[in-house]
Amino acid sequence: MTISNTVIDNVNVKSTQPMMAPAIVKEKVGLSEEMALYIKQSRQTVKDILTGKDHRIMAIVGPCSIHNPAEAYEYAQRLKALSDKVSDTLFVVMRVYFEKPRTTVGWKGLINDPYLDGSFCIEEGLVIARQLIHDITQLGLPIASEALDPIIPQYLHDFVTWTAIGARTTESQTHREMSSGLSSPVGFKNSTFETNR
Repeated sequence: MTISNTVIDNVNVKSTQPMMAPAIVKEKVGLSEEMALYIKQSRQTVKDILTGKDHRIMAIVGPCSIHNPAEAYEYAQRLKALSDKVSDTLFVVMRVYFEKPRTTVGWKGLINDPYLDGSFCIEEGLVIARQLIHDITQLGLPIASEALDPIIPQYLHDFVTWTAIGARTTESQTHREMSSGLSSPVGFKNSTFETNR
């Protein structure tokens, strides 16, 4: 049997590079037992609100996407102070979205391009993102994030209290299957089909 030398695979792929395993990223930025218990309780609080056992309203607030971790942390500090003041009526969860779903071209988010320069240092983006959600969790503020790329939850979602499936992916079979394996409560946005009718 002869092997063909004609290139027919990966003709549109410029290059490939293996990614760091999730366990390595988690070693770089760990999750303490105290934080794990806090996240578990926060997830339970969300479930209790959704089922009516907790009378409060869950408020998911924060920027559309994170591009500057220092500014995001400053925002988290201010939000934590507000959260403490309204905790009798609101359960505040900080929106910390690292990926930008695009219907056209553009910046894809901190994980994909952490330096906003087209260098696509994804491994560095994952570590930067994980460090930020670690630090925000340490403040005592629960995290909400959107699950966009199906592999990213393995790197970050042990810190996540609430997961969103966005409007562009809510009808995706891959994302529906992925969401069934996530450990946090998951919310689906209205599909783009519904909003464009």
